[in-house]
Amino acid sequence: MIDSQSDCGEAGASEARSSWVERGILAAVCALVVAVYAYTAHSGSSLPPTPDPADDYYNLLVQGFRTGQLNLKVDVPRGLAQLTDPYDPAAHFPYPVLDLSYYKGKLHLYFGVTPALTVFWPYVALTGRYLPDADAAMIFCVVGFLVGAGLLCALWRRYFAGVNLAVVAAGALALGFATCAPFLLAACKVYEVAISCGYAFTMLALAAIWMALHKCRKRSVWLAAAGLAYGLAVGARPNLLFGAVILLVPVAQTWREQRKFWAPLLAATAPIVVIGLGLMLYNYLRFDSPFEFGLRYQLSGEQHFTQRFFSLGYLWFNFRVYFLAAAHWGGRFPFVHDITMPPLPAGHGGVDRPFGVLTNMPLVWLALAVPLGWRGRSAQARSAFCGFSTVLAALFGIAALMLGLYYTVACRYDLDFLPAFVLLAVTGILSVERTLVARPVWQRAARWGWSLLLGFSVVFGLLVSVARCAEHYRDLGAVFFQQGRLQEAVSHYQRALQIEPDYATAHNELGMALVRLGRLTEAIGHYEQALRIRPDFAEADNNLANALAWSDRLPEAVGHYERALRIKPDFAEAHNNLGVVLTRLGRRQEAIGHLEQALRIRPDYADARHNLEQAQAAQ
Repeated sequence: MIDSQSDCGEAGASEARSSWVERGILAAVCALVVAVYAYTAHSGSSLPPTPDPADDYYNLLVQGFRTGQLNLKVDVPRGLAQLTDPYDPAAHFPYPVLDLSYYKGKLHLYFGVTPALTVFWPYVALTGRYLPDADAAMIFCVVGFLVGAGLLCALWRRYFAGVNLAVVAAGALALGFATCAPFLLAACKVYEVAISCGYAFTMLALAAIWMALHKCRKRSVWLAAAGLAYGLAVGARPNLLFGAVILLVPVAQTWREQRKFWAPLLAATAPIVVIGLGLMLYNYLRFDSPFEFGLRYQLSGEQHFTQRFFSLGYLWFNFRVYFLAAAHWGGRFPFVHDITMPPLPAGHGGVDRPFGVLTNMPLVWLALAVPLGWRGRSAQARSAFCGFSTVLAALFGIAALMLGLYYTVACRYDLDFLPAFVLLAVTGILSVERTLVARPVWQRAARWGWSLLLGFSVVFGLLVSVARCAEHYRDLGAVFFQQGRLQEAVSHYQRALQIEPDYATAHNELGMALVRLGRLTEAIGHYEQALRIRPDFAEADNNLANALAWSDRLPEAVGHYERALRIKPDFAEAHNNLGVVLTRLGRRQEAIGHLEQALRIRPDYADARHNLEQAQAAQ
């Protein structure tokens, strides 16, 4: 547990050691959170299409390191190497290289290297086995949470010793469940590993900064540890780089105390500078540029050479999505549904199931109460407490700003800034409790208020992780569908719908798999269910119309094609399919019009051109 004592002159009730009962209660709360993390990480993982952990990207990178190379130890598919433009999504789609970086005939990992060096490589060296991504992400999240809980206990004993233990236990639950960690663990892939690693080392850096603020005689030692930890966090998540300014807060405190600050400044900056130089060398050896992490050479669903990764033009949109957009609520478990998306700004890469923190995690508003905790303290105690509060606020603000400027939005990115924000909010709760200790009526009213905010935030965090688990099964179903393993695809889509019955996308894609299996009646039922949930789902209307056409229910099919086109007028596939059905109904002139429209939208649409030629010949 993080040391709450100080050698900077502060003494008092906070120095009293907690009883074994208190420790047992807090340990039980922490054990509950860790158990939920473990269950979530493994219940959401299921059997992936590549079940051998040795084939996970980080383990392939470790295999490369162990053989003296910086690229992944995997053969480049021959067809990929022969492509004129391997970065064209349509060209590299058939190859199992998604989200890797391809440069000079080698496959690299653009995700941060820290997880490979700190967990994956030591694990295989010690055990001879490869660590699955889900286990790695769970380890990092557990470390991050336990460090956060230790900081909460240190705050309590050092500055809020008179506050009830139950308040601290509730705060620990918030740190466990209202930080987006359960959401991240519900679907663990390479992305989640890097994010959770950044979270763990950021929290370790915060713990070392706490010690530097309160252990004056060993400040340089603790600052060196903080610089090392934060440097490793940057190695996992380079967007955290500018948050390194938090390392200067204890240095500034040393300067205010009129002590020599050169040694603390060197201790804080030297480790992160060394790590930064190492990352630049690593990048240069891989991509011939010290500032290229491989993102521009990524093999994904879009080309990145001309992409603006950071822009002020994204800021207002991202702010609304990350902080203001309220989730929709339904009457069936898990009750939480996606937000209403505002229009995307030009060049934006899209969103991945986000939600607004201020509207859906109202606990964080209590961060505004932190200044109440500054009152009535000695100058020395207030300085250290304000310093740590400033560290939390700065880390939250800088991390949120960097994500606000980034070209994509994803809920899992919240783990970059939300833990510091929640810890600040829990500190606000402690400050309110301390301020109202002499006013029991007001204290009870305030307790009811913050309890409701905290409870709602915790429940929302758990519910959204359940919804994420359903999405994970749907994603697995999509992978199996693309591989032609239709029965397994159907099984995973059905599992997703067991968790979230109103999941329109899963209903639609399950219908597609059932059509491939020849089960048209069942497919039509799922398409209709998808449209009941999302009446504006143009793709489901088109798929339903296809199934109706194959069932010789042509007039009904025409109605659904027309409805899809009212929703999405530039839907080339729907124009083509409607043209085919109208040809079958003898309405050739209308059919030709729709087929020509499909070609105007997509001039390279070979099926539409063939169908147009047939319709013209028949006419």
